[in-house]
Amino acid sequence: MAAPRVPRRGEGAKCVAIALLALLATPAHADKIRDLASVGGVRSNQLIGYGLVVGLDGSGDQTTQAPFTTQSLENMLQQFGINVPTNVRPQLKNAAAVTITAELPPFAKPGQTIDVTVASIGNAKSIRGGELLMSPLRGADGAVYAVAQGSVVVGGISASGKSGSSVQKNISASGRIPNGATVERSVASAFAASDDLRLNLNAPDFTTVSRIVSTINRTYGAGTARAVDGGTVDVRVPQDPTQKVAWLGTIQDLDVTPGAPPARVVVNSRTGTVVIGSDVRVSAAAVAHGAIQVTIGEQPLVSQPAPFSNGQTAVVPSSSVQVSEEGGHMFKFGPGVSLDAIVRAVNQVGASPSDLISILQALKQAGALHADLVVI
Repeated sequence: MAAPRVPRRGEGAKCVAIALLALLATPAHADKIRDLASVGGVRSNQLIGYGLVVGLDGSGDQTTQAPFTTQSLENMLQQFGINVPTNVRPQLKNAAAVTITAELPPFAKPGQTIDVTVASIGNAKSIRGGELLMSPLRGADGAVYAVAQGSVVVGGISASGKSGSSVQKNISASGRIPNGATVERSVASAFAASDDLRLNLNAPDFTTVSRIVSTINRTYGAGTARAVDGGTVDVRVPQDPTQKVAWLGTIQDLDVTPGAPPARVVVNSRTGTVVIGSDVRVSAAAVAHGAIQVTIGEQPLVSQPAPFSNGQTAVVPSSSVQVSEEGGHMFKFGPGVSLDAIVRAVNQVGASPSDLISILQALKQAGALHADLVVI
């Protein structure tokens, strides 16, 4: 099917930027099971830690407003046998307190490295060029699973002058350390001890589950897989761990045609982005599109008294208010209108993204839009 017509210059129509989830005439395609489902019990774990970034060029925390930075540095120095007098408060400019986050992938073993993200929690202006000191990373159970240390890579930059002028691009108060943490402890997985494998769909769908079960049973025999619910499939596996890994690899490589996604319209009211699925239909409805503009003008007038009078010069306010309605277009949808007709209609009347959002909301309230309207 041809793409929606774009109005030519001079027609007075302003095209609406609409992203399409799927092409109307594209046939269904097959995906591998590894892209449709994840293996139950095989998951990553989040880690978090606290540390100090040092070596900053005067862009660190102001210790009078972030005293925990000084406290952290004093505690570290005590571990090296250096005691700071209680009546001395170091004024640090080259250190910043940071939080450290990382994701421990499944089956990670001690000695492997993972990436970490470092973010300032004080009032540091930038951590560019800083060095993260050795910091433990803990899991939800409080145990240490990794230790982070290394040079921080920052993608943003900021600069300011003495007059108060400043420039900033991206964020310079956070960065990453590639391979900045070493795994010290692995997380036990139920993969090797389980008798069955459980596949959890990324997007639950009864049709997709049914097709996955049919494909596995057709390839490896009846009873190999069974559907638990609309998002879970149980698969029988060998007891030997080596055979289990190979078995899972062959199952994940099977091709399955997923079920069609639900009819859905996603609207981002902040950016004006509208995403319309290919299965969206509209019942018979008439839509009037227009825009009311109110213009208020202020033109103060000076009232000058007559010569030799006792009057005083005064400023008299003068306002003009004009109300105009532009557009006033009206278009009609017949029963079962497709996405192509919707795009063509809103383009022809010159609807802006905000107008289109209002039109879609009104169609949904009228019961003419047969799709889920999701506003983000």
